[in-house]
Amino acid sequence: MKFSALIFDLDGVLVHTDKFHYLAWKSLAESLGITTFDEKVNERLKGVSRMTSLEIVLSLGKKEYSASEKQAFAETKNTLYREYLSKMTPDDVTNEVRGTLRFLKARGIKIGLGSVSKNAPYILERTDLEKYFDAVSDGNGLINSKPDPEVFLKAAERLAVSPKDSAVVEDAAAGIDAAIAGGFYAIAYNLQYAKANIQIKDFSLLKQII
Repeated sequence: MKFSALIFDLDGVLVHTDKFHYLAWKSLAESLGITTFDEKVNERLKGVSRMTSLEIVLSLGKKEYSASEKQAFAETKNTLYREYLSKMTPDDVTNEVRGTLRFLKARGIKIGLGSVSKNAPYILERTDLEKYFDAVSDGNGLINSKPDPEVFLKAAERLAVSPKDSAVVEDAAAGIDAAIAGGFYAIAYNLQYAKANIQIKDFSLLKQII
């Protein structure tokens, strides 16, 4: 296979901030009297936008909230989440991930980010990953969340590559669906999902795929 670009999801692929999302959502849920939010429900939040995630959390309760209240809840969750992110360092990126990104850069492969997280630029900064990316497409200014392919299509546009010449690396079913919908080669990382073009468990195997 030969790809001109690889586009990566962030959470669960390059870094593991899922635990921070979970803790922040759980704290918000409990403050609203929702006691049924657990790790199983948290799995449903992977790959979807902050507001969609909030709706899933609120659906566990019985109260209805206004749009302004929901916006305030989302901001509260993000404040909690960023408190966890502020403690991240380059050590939160494995040698396997960093070494593979260096390998791809040396091979002339364009590297893009396709994440619905509005905190993606901050995470890249905290973990010293910025230098590896030729383009970033994140939740800021995004209209549609995954499984819509918008975030990946924007990344490809900013990389000046065609989806058919690019691969997306994802760890969530919604992300794989988005990649396929956009015409990308879909690589499932640490995810068993039949719709993916290929499934890998070791990040370094990307060196063989490209």
